[in-house]
Amino acid sequence: MLPTIEWNDEGVVMIDQRKLPGAEVYVTCKSPKEVARAIKTMVIRGAPAIGVAAAMGLALGVRSSKATGTQKLATEFYRVCEVMAATRPTAVNLFWAIDRMKRVFAESAGAGQSVDQIKVRLESEARMIHDEDVASCRAMGAHGATLVPETARVLTHCNAGALATAGYGTALGVIRGAVELGKKVVVMADETRPFLQGARLTAWELTRDGIDTTVITDNMSGAIMRAGEIDLVVVGADRIAANGDVANKIGTYTVAVLAKEHGIPFYVAAPISTIDLATPDGSTIPIEERNAREVTHVGPTRITPAAAHVRNPAFDVTPNRYVTAIITERGIARAPYFVSLKDLVTLEP
Repeated sequence: MLPTIEWNDEGVVMIDQRKLPGAEVYVTCKSPKEVARAIKTMVIRGAPAIGVAAAMGLALGVRSSKATGTQKLATEFYRVCEVMAATRPTAVNLFWAIDRMKRVFAESAGAGQSVDQIKVRLESEARMIHDEDVASCRAMGAHGATLVPETARVLTHCNAGALATAGYGTALGVIRGAVELGKKVVVMADETRPFLQGARLTAWELTRDGIDTTVITDNMSGAIMRAGEIDLVVVGADRIAANGDVANKIGTYTVAVLAKEHGIPFYVAAPISTIDLATPDGSTIPIEERNAREVTHVGPTRITPAAAHVRNPAFDVTPNRYVTAIITERGIARAPYFVSLKDLVTLEP
């Protein structure tokens, strides 16, 4: 399995996704600030992977602390939590992981554990979050595979694979699960401007697995659907509101509208940690606006006139009416999502 992120004695090791597919380079973050910078600059990306990275960054912070008492350790820990939370606003998994680590810290300190014991406990929790993410992706893949026909042409958007998680993937986990069942699956990966996660990352992952993959530009999807060459769409998510509105990589909304127009099922695959019941609908999901250079340049080459204004929202929100079903590790949710998502979130794992 592709090692997206790992914990070792030196620090947090992650593959530098900015370098793919040209070079497979791994970086070691030796401080929480380096982990936060890696998240912000998209060395690591994808909502579940960001959550894992944040948890490991917090564990790294307490491991390197020189504090001798729990009060001083708590001051340092919560300061690092603020740094980590400021990296990327849209992916709720980031905040879910930080809150989980905060609960563990509070429980450990409240139980009178020593500084060393708290350090061990937080490292263990970060490792657990990593392992649980891989297990949830595999379970998600198994549930989602039942929705894939025996012969299927699947369109994906962005990268929701092993690179976006601790391993196996969400949307690509569904594809992998279907292939493991012996289904004949071919994939069309749209390039996903401006960061090209589909062209660079999804295609790289799937071709490594020997899965038949074709890259298309983002503006080809409608014509290809109209030609009858797509059977279903599977995407990931960065945040799912209580009503089933889905925030995902910019361009997802466009694909969803086109799928609806052509009668093509549009599935979202995401772990329970991506479901935000505290957000009633997509209108209040914060949308990250990234650096204009991602739009104006391809590598070192500028492709737009310097005087032109640029917008670069990293995500959009797809209203629930365009979503056929939401696939999680605990099962598949369908409309009305206010009911089905709450049932899955509150279901005993």
